[in-house]
Amino acid sequence: MTMEETLLQKRNPEFIVFTGPMFGSKTTKLLAAVDRFSYQNRKILAFKPRMDERYSESKICTHSGGSIDAFTVSTGIEIIDIVSDMDHSDVIAVDEAFMIEGSSSALISLFREGKTVVVSSLQLSASGNVFEEVRDIMPWATKIEVCPAVCTVTGLDAYYTHRKFDDMKEITVGGADLYEPRCWFHHAYMNQSQGEGDDSGRA
Repeated sequence: MTMEETLLQKRNPEFIVFTGPMFGSKTTKLLAAVDRFSYQNRKILAFKPRMDERYSESKICTHSGGSIDAFTVSTGIEIIDIVSDMDHSDVIAVDEAFMIEGSSSALISLFREGKTVVVSSLQLSASGNVFEEVRDIMPWATKIEVCPAVCTVTGLDAYYTHRKFDDMKEITVGGADLYEPRCWFHHAYMNQSQGEGDDSGRA
């Protein structure tokens, strides 16, 4: 067994996915995982979608102000290229993977090479459609943590994201100005019975 194989066996690469609605602290959990890996002297590369400029162009940021430096990318190919150029990285962290075209195939490839991968991402759009990039990485995940938010109507656990306006694209970057977390009743049931967007403010 080579030295590299021995090291990989000891590290036992992981594929960790934090998913759920907006405002569920997914990015906070990603940053906590990265922080733990940094204490283990792991070499970490972080990535965020280029289209997400809500808080910073070059940092992964939480709603509460936490942040880490990150490369901005639009495609999974860019992730592969940057990892290839940076020697000896062994942990790859990606925020909002659903916004990065081809991120699933890139991250699966890196995991199969022996990288530990940590992802935070929505898995469903506000209209209830599954994001392809997240769907494709789920079978490879060694750990999946669903991170509920708090429903803005009932205060119950919220597993879905509600968009406040009807004239929005499937992927529209925004925060509390455009979205809010909802429980099952105030997302799935109300949307089915009244149509997407008509339940705003209903109790």
